[in-house]
Formats: sequence, C-alpha cells, structure tokens
Amino acid sequence: MNAKHAFALSLLAVALSGATSLSFAQQAAVTPMTPDMYPAYKKTEQANDYVRRVEMIPMRDGAKLYTVIVFRKGTRNGPILLSRTPYNAAKSTMRTPGSTRIVDILPIMDEPFVDDGYIRVYQDIRGRNGSEGEYVMNRPLVGPLNDTKVDDATDAYDTIDWLVKNVPESNGKVGITGSSYLGFTSLMAEINPHPALKAAVPQSPMVDGWMGDDWFHNGAFRQPNLDYITGQTTDGGDNGAVPSGGSDDYIKFLQAGSVGDYARHWGVDKFPFYQKLAQNPAYTRFWSGQAVDKWLGARPLTVPTMLVVGQWDQEDSYGAPAVYHALENKPGAKDNLHLVIGPWRHSGVNYQGDHLGDLQFSGDTALDFRLHYMKPFLDHYLKGAPDPKIPSALTYATGVNHWDFSAQWPSAKTSTIYLGANSALSFNAANASGHDDYVSDPAKPVPFVPRPVKMSDRAVWTTWLVHDQRFVSGRPDVLEYETPVLDKSVHIMGAPQVDLYAATTGSDSDWVVKLIDVYPDDNGYTPTMSGYELPLGIEIFRGRYVHGFDKPQALTPGKVEHYHWALPNIDHVVLPGHHLMVQVQSTLFPLYDRNPQTYVPNIFDAKGADYVKATQSVYFGASTPSGITIPVSADK
Repeated sequence: MNAKHAFALSLLAVALSGATSLSFAQQAAVTPMTPDMYPAYKKTEQANDYVRRVEMIPMRDGAKLYTVIVFRKGTRNGPILLSRTPYNAAKSTMRTPGSTRIVDILPIMDEPFVDDGYIRVYQDIRGRNGSEGEYVMNRPLVGPLNDTKVDDATDAYDTIDWLVKNVPESNGKVGITGSSYLGFTSLMAEINPHPALKAAVPQSPMVDGWMGDDWFHNGAFRQPNLDYITGQTTDGGDNGAVPSGGSDDYIKFLQAGSVGDYARHWGVDKFPFYQKLAQNPAYTRFWSGQAVDKWLGARPLTVPTMLVVGQWDQEDSYGAPAVYHALENKPGAKDNLHLVIGPWRHSGVNYQGDHLGDLQFSGDTALDFRLHYMKPFLDHYLKGAPDPKIPSALTYATGVNHWDFSAQWPSAKTSTIYLGANSALSFNAANASGHDDYVSDPAKPVPFVPRPVKMSDRAVWTTWLVHDQRFVSGRPDVLEYETPVLDKSVHIMGAPQVDLYAATTGSDSDWVVKLIDVYPDDNGYTPTMSGYELPLGIEIFRGRYVHGFDKPQALTPGKVEHYHWALPNIDHVVLPGHHLMVQVQSTLFPLYDRNPQTYVPNIFDAKGADYVKATQSVYFGASTPSGITIPVSADK
C-alpha cells in the first residue's frame, strides 16, 4: 500500500469513528431503570400489502364509533363494502396479528373483494367494544319504542356520510353486508338510506326474534340464548357463556327446572335483556313493534337488495324470507329484490361450503355463490359492471346439487301429504278418521340431538338441523308417518305448511313437526347416507298461541285444535327410491324450554308441580286432515 492510499484510509476511519460517536451521542444515555416501553413498531407496516386505518366516526348525537378501514396498497377509486358489527371490529380485521398479507387479517369472504379494489370497512356498533354510546340489543327504530334520536339506521347513515367524505381512495359508492346481527344492521341501513348506499346483501338477518329468529320460535323459548346474553351484554366487551359446568346440557337444564329457575340460579336474571325476554313471553307490541320486516314493508325499496339465508340455518331461518315477502310487491322491488337460499348452516355462506354434516355438495357452494353471484351483483351497483341478471329467487337444490333460478318464490304449485292410520303418509287424503296417541312426559323430554348434549360444541350446534333422525325412532313419545318408496322425484321449493289437528289432556302443549327425506338402506355410492333420515325442516309451535300469538290462553283438555305454522324455506329434491317421513313430538330439549303442559301465565316462572304428563292425540281423516302442504316445482 502506498502512502497516499494509507493516508486516505486513515481519514476514512476517523470519519467513520466520528459518525459513530455522533450517532450514539444523539441518543440519550440509558440506565438499568430506563423504561422499556416503545411507542410503536412501524417497520412491519412497510412490508404490509395493505393499509389499515382506525377512525372514531362521530354520530349525530356526539357518540363516536370505532371503525377500521382496510384496503390493499395502491387501491384507488374503490367502492366501500361496510359491515356494522357487535362482534369486535378490531378482531374482525386482524384475524392473524402480525401478518403482512391482507387475505390473512380479514375474513375469508373478503378475499375476492379486496383483491379487486374494494375498501373493506368494519365498525363496532354503538356501545360495543371500541365504540361509545349505549348498547341496546337490536336497538329499535326511532319512534314508539325508542325515544332517542338515534338507531342503527341513523348510525349507518352518519357512518356512510363520513366515509364518502373522508376516504380519498373510494369512488363514493357504498355497499353493506354481513350475517346474523350484521344482517340486521345491513337491513337497518336501508331505512331512510344515505344516497351513497347503492346495494345491500343482508345475510341470515335477525328480523323478528319472537316469530322465528333467535329468541323464540312460535312462542317457544330457545335456551342457548342465556349463554348469548352473558357473552354479549356484560360490560367490558367480549365475554363468555354461563359458567354452569356439566358435560350434558340435557341434565343441566332438566335439573334446574324452568328457564326462570336456571336464570336465577346462575344470576342471568339480573341482565336487562333476559328481563325483556322473561317479561314479554307473548307476541305483544313489545315484539311486533320491533319486527324489521314490518319496518321495511312500510317503505318502498330504494336500495338493490340480495337477501341470503341457509337452508339449514339453525339460528335465523325466518328473517330473510320474511323481508322478501314484505317487499316483493313494493315499488322498486321487481328488479331490485333477490332471495338466495343456499345449502348452508347459519352464516355458512361466508365459509367453506362443500358439505354440511354428512351431506356432500358439488364443490364449494359458498365460494361459488360469492364469486359468481354476490360479487357480480355488488360490482354492478358499486363499480358499474354489467348487470348479472340475478333472478328473483336463486336457490340451491339439494338432492341433485345445482342452482335453481326462479321468477317467484315459493313455487305456485302445491301438493299435500296426509297423515293416516297405521303410520301411513300419503299424497291422498285418509279415508278413515282416527287418531294416534302418545304420552309426553316433561321429566323425559325428547332431545334435539343425541346425548350427551353440548350446545356450545360448534360441531353439534352448526349441524343439528341435518342430523340423522333415527336417534329418536322407536321412542314411545315420537309418532312417525312414512310414504311408500317414491317412484318419482318430489321437488320442494318453498316453506312447507303444517296443518296439525291435535288434542291434549293437559291445558297447554308444544307440538314439534319434522319433514324428513329417508334415504334407501342400500346406498352403496354413499354408504354414510344409507338409511339416513335427513330432516328437511323442523319447527315447533307453542299451543297456547293457537288462537293468536298475542292472545295466550289455556287449552281445553280433550278439545281438538287446528294448529297451522310453517317449516323453514327449502329447495330440495326427494329422489325416486327414497321415502318421505313426518315425525310428531312435543319436546325438543334442551334447545327449547319445556312446556309444563299445565297452563301458567308465564312459562319462564313455571314451578315444579306445574310439569305434568299429558296424553297427546294427533288426528287424521276427512274432518281433521293433518298433513303438510309442500310447494313443489311446477315442472315436476
């Protein structure tokens, strides 16, 4: 090395040494007691393929709602897809904390949207998780039952107004979607909607909690709600179920006594929403005044709407079809209202849809729907894409596994299957009149799934509506009626209607009817389905309401009453070689609370002595034609 090079290197070394010394000098000296918390670690944001912003959006009353805005980096002129949730917007938008990929942090259903320039927005509704204000379950519309100036309709309006003015990456058009409670908030956004709201896809919406959604079904109370109440309405955000222990809910609820006894024992009776349920067991103005289908039916339809429900929705099978029928003849509905029924459980549209329990479908039906129907629908109204020409009713025909397109729902053609003597079920009315009897004992209720029952087990809860019903065959308190082997297919398209003529020796009674597709015993192609008794629809009716849901009254022992109610909406083909079956029973426990079979003013507070055995009589024949009327495809 020559002298010139050596001198240059020495100068460089001095310079570097000075720079290093300067760098350390600029940082404050640390000691063992220097606090170790750092404001934020931002390096990962540089690697993210997404932008995630948190905003507190002000409402008209001053409350601010926690809102998360997520989109892929580089998004410009993107439509906004909004969901308003009580289930924690922060968690909904950070499914895999620390991930740098947008598809990891958002729910699976969001992937095709954010990959195509959509801006995804999740917001905590007022009073939940990060949002200010007071939480009221399914907050009623401003009016007779809500004397404030805010509801989920006004909050949606104010949110959309802020978003289109403050998200520069958007094109100013908003769609709203979500399932269950989020289906409810989606529908509420359509009441006096913001002009920027261009489309809505409410999924399994909570619409009427008494008639057939979460809280009651035709007056019978759904006991899993007690866990939902403690989880949803305890201060401090997300909480757990009633810590009641036990390995069998059947025993746990049976030993407790009435619903009221159970609630008092575990302290659930202190919760305001439980008190609302227990103090309003009948369909009074308290419930009818909160029915979303009635609110929407009083207005023209101004937002293109795609209503979605699962054929085996174990929580909210009632709401979407009810809204569809409330709106189908309204101005604006002809081209802007659509009903979708898929082969799914509750909210199954947003997950993998290739099977449900033992049922297998042709591919992932949920993904197929999201890609080929839901997204093109939203693209049309939010991005100006071509009209996908979605039919009035888009339904998936289980049994043959394909999508059906219908101009009306249900099918206009009907056929009735009648109960008859000797456990017969026939498309011809029974010639001879008669009745079949069984003893319903509240001390030995019929379980809704095989024991031990654990309703918190998702594998049990999400599939109980397709569970093989052979587990109750042979019970003396379950009647079965069955057709001969079918020689041609029966394509059911709609909600089967039950007409049950029945009497009881008690002064109150519940009636449960199941419509079942019985598979052949020798199903070699799918051995797991050999002899399978697949329920197509299961529904309960509380007898005290036979003369009006708002007019509970004691039944006259021995008097034959005509009970009429609907099973859930289905699209199903019962194939040749199969049988149709109808089961009738009086309990479905512990899903539904037990009817004491003695009339008491409020079953929530029934006492032990009120629970008595009763002989139940199901009548058939000319003057008492018990049966099920099924809408059938007109081309069959």
